[in-house]
Amino acid sequence: MRFVLVIDQNYIFNNLLEDRRRNRIDIVLGRVEDHQGVGYNINQSVIAVGSGGLTGKGLLRGIPKRKVDLLPEQETDFIFSAIGEEWGFIGASLVIILFMSLCYRLVIMAERQKNQFARIYGYSVAGIFFIHFFVNIGMVLGLLPTVGIPLPFMSYGGSGLWGFTILLFIFVKLDGHRMSYEH
Repeated sequence: MRFVLVIDQNYIFNNLLEDRRRNRIDIVLGRVEDHQGVGYNINQSVIAVGSGGLTGKGLLRGIPKRKVDLLPEQETDFIFSAIGEEWGFIGASLVIILFMSLCYRLVIMAERQKNQFARIYGYSVAGIFFIHFFVNIGMVLGLLPTVGIPLPFMSYGGSGLWGFTILLFIFVKLDGHRMSYEH
């Protein structure tokens, strides 16, 4: 005898999620357009990234840097919108390539680990960096709901920078021990 539990997504969406989370999901899905309320940051972020064009407006020449604060929290959660506006498509692509290269390099380093703990830790670090990178950029481009995840090594804030740095340094240290055991 099998027991099957079926939970309706509408029930979860309407009864378990808070209003602000429902509103953010509705905005991303296009059910609601609220450019002055809950969807303000996403709307301004998409405008900023799109206004950068191919080469951008130049360092510190983006609209959000002016006296009018069009995009709140641009130095923290929405740093990629400032990059896209000031450096354009080329600069934003360079940032994406660098993050993908970092994640790829971490996976390669994890693959060569002899110790199972070091290998799993390496995959975990690569996964954490990739998820933060993917969610932050998706959030800035309006593809994912706003959740407040920092872009590793770029978003302003001490705790995120410390956390990412410590994760990376522990893995580099584990990799250094792997090299000393081989000789």
